[in-house]
Amino acid sequence: MSQFRVRQNRGVTNADLISPEAELKKVNDALADLLRDHDPSTQGYEEFRGHQYDYGLAWVHFPEGLGGLGVRPQLQKDVEAALRSAGAAPAEPAQFFMYLAGPTIATHGSEEVKERFLRPMFTGEEKWCQLFSEPGAGSDFAGLGTRAERDGEEWVVNGQKVWNTLAHLADFGMLVTRSDPDAPKHKGMTYFALDMKLPGVEVRPLRQITGEAEFNEVYMTDVRVPDAHRIGDVGEGWRASLTTLMNERTAIGSGGTPKRGSGTIESLIDTWNDLPEHARTPQARDEVADLWIQAEALRLTNIRASQNRRVGNPGPEGSVAKLAVALLNQRIMNCAITLEGAAGMVGYDYTFRRPESLSVSGASEGTHHAFLRVRANSIEGGTSEIMKNILGEQLLGLPGEPRIDKNVPWKDVPRS
Repeated sequence: MSQFRVRQNRGVTNADLISPEAELKKVNDALADLLRDHDPSTQGYEEFRGHQYDYGLAWVHFPEGLGGLGVRPQLQKDVEAALRSAGAAPAEPAQFFMYLAGPTIATHGSEEVKERFLRPMFTGEEKWCQLFSEPGAGSDFAGLGTRAERDGEEWVVNGQKVWNTLAHLADFGMLVTRSDPDAPKHKGMTYFALDMKLPGVEVRPLRQITGEAEFNEVYMTDVRVPDAHRIGDVGEGWRASLTTLMNERTAIGSGGTPKRGSGTIESLIDTWNDLPEHARTPQARDEVADLWIQAEALRLTNIRASQNRRVGNPGPEGSVAKLAVALLNQRIMNCAITLEGAAGMVGYDYTFRRPESLSVSGASEGTHHAFLRVRANSIEGGTSEIMKNILGEQLLGLPGEPRIDKNVPWKDVPRS
């Protein structure tokens, strides 16, 4: 199985890393055992991913017995590369939310919660969605009002969530509620795994500008959630939700390490190549070249951020990636649709449909779809305006905005 071995990153020189050779051997041994015992080309998707979890190769940094080996998270990328070479399929797009829910459960969940949810989440047997934003608490997430009132070993939940991606496909949702209205807004929140099939849960489609209903609104009326599905301590929902949000922004911003010229910039270059010669003006050429350079600079920045994390020296690059990706995708697709001229206004099917997978940029579905879809990039995962506040305060050390409701009981905070 030497062709499937994880090779040590020669750039890792940080003396603080604990026994890197032992970690590598542990991962390589697990890979060899997995691929000796189970052939991904002959087993079903869920079946093989179940074995991957059992051998500790789902999230290698998680504890043993919970899909991991207790080693550096950086080795996961090499594990995935080795499994792809052996013929294993990557995670399905509809499983995007396991990258958010998995780390949150591993960090804040009880042992029972971890054992209940992590394996079927990784295999794809149970798909997840995110139930955070509300009509009156979007950017001010801590101001949410969905109530959870304890009744013995259950919680009765009432409220509404909105902009819930793929909630129509989900088996469970990451639900954050208001469990103590007498506490300040950041202190009275509790986090649950919500069974989307429970009585009282209603999912309604939100039709987007693309014609799709990738997003939804979710209504909860007297939904009884078992306390056994609580993630973290009562009143500690804010802490747990920060783990989810951090992983969401990283997932959206980095998008892995795409090859040069892929994504939305590929759509722009294809549009340019299809233009008649008279339409390739010097001004248009300069704009396309400038956008290609910016896309490549962002791609290299993400690679550098990944390398910094490998040596234990993370910088601000990953934090700005989410904001930069949103702004750049919109500029790129604006340019592409402008280059098409009058043709950019016709030829798109706006038929209502509910997608089966996640699409962040929509670049693979054509220029028209991508132009419309990237409008959401500056909203999903945190609005660009809020991201600028976070970057200014936490990275640049600028003074924070006045917050007069920080220590006021949630029930006493004025709301529109």
